[in-house]
Amino acid sequence: MKLAAAAALALTVSTPALAAGSLPATVVPILYDIAVTPNAQEMTFSGSETVQIDVKATTPTITLNAADLAIASARFDGKAVPFALDKDKQQLVLTLPAAAAVGRHSVAFSWTGKINQSAAGLFAIDYTNQDGSKARMLATQFEAPDARRFAPMWDEPAFKAKFRLRAIAPGGQLAFSNMPAASVAKQADGTQLYTFAETPVMSSYLLYLGMGDLERKTVQAGNVEIGVITRRGVVDQGDYALAEAKRLLPYYNSYFGQPYPLPKLDMVAGPGSSQFFGAMENWGAIFYFEPELLFDPKRATESGRQRIFTVVAHEMAHQWFGDLVTMRWWDDLWLNEGFASWMENKSAADLNPSWKAEAAAVSTDREAAMGIDATAATHPIIRKIETVDQIGEAFDGITYSKGQAVIGMLESTLGPDVFRDGIRRYMAKYKFGNTVTDQLWAELSAAAGKPVAEIAHGYTLQGGVPLVTMTSARCTGGTTVATLAQGRFGLDEASKAPQTWQVPLVVATVGGGETRAVVTGPSTNVTVKGCGTLLLNKGKGSYTRVLYDQAGHDGIVRDYTRLPLADRLGTLADDYALAAGGYQDLSRYFAVMGQVGANADPLEWSLVSARLSRLNGLFDGTPLSAPLRARTLATLSPVLQRIGATARADESPLVGNLREALVGELGDLGDPEVLRLARGYVAKLASDPTAIPPSIRQPILATFATNATAADWETLLRLTQAETNPVAKNRFVSLLGYAKDDALATRALALLKTDTFTAPQRAALLRAISGEHPDMAFDWAVANRALVESFIEDSSKAGFIVGLGGGSVDPGMPAKINAFAETLPETSRGPARRTVSGIAVRTAAAERLRPAVQTWLGTGK
Repeated sequence: MKLAAAAALALTVSTPALAAGSLPATVVPILYDIAVTPNAQEMTFSGSETVQIDVKATTPTITLNAADLAIASARFDGKAVPFALDKDKQQLVLTLPAAAAVGRHSVAFSWTGKINQSAAGLFAIDYTNQDGSKARMLATQFEAPDARRFAPMWDEPAFKAKFRLRAIAPGGQLAFSNMPAASVAKQADGTQLYTFAETPVMSSYLLYLGMGDLERKTVQAGNVEIGVITRRGVVDQGDYALAEAKRLLPYYNSYFGQPYPLPKLDMVAGPGSSQFFGAMENWGAIFYFEPELLFDPKRATESGRQRIFTVVAHEMAHQWFGDLVTMRWWDDLWLNEGFASWMENKSAADLNPSWKAEAAAVSTDREAAMGIDATAATHPIIRKIETVDQIGEAFDGITYSKGQAVIGMLESTLGPDVFRDGIRRYMAKYKFGNTVTDQLWAELSAAAGKPVAEIAHGYTLQGGVPLVTMTSARCTGGTTVATLAQGRFGLDEASKAPQTWQVPLVVATVGGGETRAVVTGPSTNVTVKGCGTLLLNKGKGSYTRVLYDQAGHDGIVRDYTRLPLADRLGTLADDYALAAGGYQDLSRYFAVMGQVGANADPLEWSLVSARLSRLNGLFDGTPLSAPLRARTLATLSPVLQRIGATARADESPLVGNLREALVGELGDLGDPEVLRLARGYVAKLASDPTAIPPSIRQPILATFATNATAADWETLLRLTQAETNPVAKNRFVSLLGYAKDDALATRALALLKTDTFTAPQRAALLRAISGEHPDMAFDWAVANRALVESFIEDSSKAGFIVGLGGGSVDPGMPAKINAFAETLPETSRGPARRTVSGIAVRTAAAERLRPAVQTWLGTGK
């Protein structure tokens, strides 16, 4: 799955029990035979199934999962048996007339269920066709615990089984699932019975069914048919994703050492949205919301095109890491998500080198991970999961971004060939099975000929970010000896509690030699050839911050332009974060930023823009706001002038990304020229929906919406109401919540009480309002809680409302969030703790950084 959490060191390591969940391991499914008949008009469906089971130990009861289903009947070996549904546990319990003997048996059920408005179980996506007619697509979303909303199942990842699926679809509609349709039979009433081929053994959350007035386009990659499925009329927008999937499939077959095992791989585009995810790796039938898959050359930016590649690469990597080999329980979710996140960048680096994906990850994914990991809200990568809400919480930046960074660190430490060999061993040994993390460490250790877990456990069984500090360095006889101290980097007091790691890193001298070292204990001496400027964590392959003494940092500033790109980006990122954490003054960051020249790499300017944006956010509404805005405009406007506001045919993709960032940041700050440009373009949209150049469409619309007057907002509302393209319409709905003006935010909130928009659109609009008005959005959501919970997904309920207040600067907001959290079960309060922690970190950072910002601006105290 691709997305649109303080914990102590775990003292034990997961062991390969059959199931770490709550279902008894005495009964396991072997084969599901499921038939469903959806009624899209009534938003209901009926179903029946027979499940072949294996009873491992004599049992008088059989327990499996079911939720939001009205069970009509249950049978065991063909005979009706009594049953009870525990709604709180989401469990269905059969009471047998006599204890079931060890061996093979069958259970059968019939039921009715509901088709949801948001992405959980079987759900509907309502949209408008190009001719203005209304349409409804059906799809399923089962990760993490929502297959049980579709059919009674052993809905835990360790209970792998085969699936046979049959579904009734309206005449003329396309239905599709994980496997190809073995037959399509027309029924007497004009409907069609789709019978899909049997799947390999897989976890229940990977099952998929979709149907609607849709089109399918295919390409062939070896013996695998790759398809893209879309609403009618836009299937050609899937050409880019098809072409990239065709490149990725042989790449992954080779890397993993296991050929993709299914006969087809469909990529399904849904014209909706979710608060929780952007795409889902259903085996052989990957679901994407349209912006993650379809490339509309009239509306999509360059970053949007690159996003499509990385999401496709992420979900296709899951076909092996997650689908072929699956974590045994959600404790080890990172085995799926961390690896897929790492693989999306590795494949991008190998297949699209002009994107500089590995360097870009230093300033994006690495920073995203450390931003969470260096707070009281951190947790180990491998965490104990006990409830449904905790499963939803596990899909966070630690699981994805820190997981990715740790995997990259191990590849850097072991070497790419050895690391790949270990991955191939792991895939070959555990294909079609379930694993825990230590089984991956064992295979990497076998490939490397040395223990991997000794390093890896420090990063996966405890939260937190290591800090390597250069305390001294001396050069004699052409060799530098550096003394490195180990500590912990944190942004608040809880995250600074002492911990230790084995920190692998490369130490080099600029223009000299380099050496690999592992920093252990309180102090480690490292020897490296050369007497030049010392560079710690060269390549930024290790997951750690690095702190130089004054002489060392002076050298970094002096030789900044001689550093490799990843190290320039990593130095900028480290220096800002170290100042925010109180380890050094922000003047060090400004000194390094001053070395980013006019011809610097676009990635450097993108990072500078992002950090200046962060500073403006910290001091918004304070006396520093106006001078900081002016200095930011004076710094970034010349960069945009150099690259131009419109794309050139021969420019680097990274220049396109930088242009988007600059237009967005300058527009947010009210730059007169960008605002003039935005109002001019939007004025043309009424007669030409594609009047805005695609390269800047998104930031131009954001600029217009953020700075909207009452008349501008009315223009946006008219554009929203008139828009028939479902993706563009979703975007316009969110834009209605961007305005900084309080009165316009109030008008946007009023729309949430009407039936103007779909449930996902209302959720997106409320979240957009919280961007500029966190207090208003939070208070409104609390006051209208029942309404809000009616249009957000179950998986988002623990975090959605509390997250609305995350941007608040009101000292009273943490108390309000905590008071709201008290109304939630204890196991659902993690998102509230993270939000409150984030507010505290931001407040503390503003206090620490204020003096240096004042000095930089020349405003005094």
